[in-house]
Order: sequence, then C-alpha cells, then structure tokens
Amino acid sequence: MLEGEQFEELVCLISALNRDALIRQFAQYPSSFPIDFTPEFLASMSTERLRHIFLAICVQTKRMPHIEADSPMQSVA
Repeated sequence: MLEGEQFEELVCLISALNRDALIRQFAQYPSSFPIDFTPEFLASMSTERLRHIFLAICVQTKRMPHIEADSPMQSVA
C-alpha cells in the first residue's frame, strides 16, 4: 500500500497531467493486469474522470507512475 505522503504525491502528480499525458499513461503504465481501454472510451471520458481512473489503477498496483520531465502538464493560470 502507498504511504500517506506517497498517496498525496501521487494525487498531485496525476492532477498536473493534461489529457494527452494521461492517455499516454494508460498505454504505457506497467501493471499486473491489462489496461485495455479503447480509444473511443478514452475520448468519451472527461479529463477528471481519466484522472480518477488512473489514480485507481496506481493505487491498485501500489506503484507510482513514471512521468517524463517533458510530459505536458496542465497549465496553471
């Protein structure tokens, strides 16, 4: 299980990802179970819903995602 600080870091990390970066994570994330959402399903979900689903996957696998330094993050205004 992720520790409290790790969980908080995970939530912050995922909340900063934009839609394209989230969709890439679904394709690249190493998990012990298949993550096989169709492109149509991913396109139909809101960005917030994609974040929620990806957070659940990370919690289930007990693994932090690897985010490239040049991954597009959500712009903060």
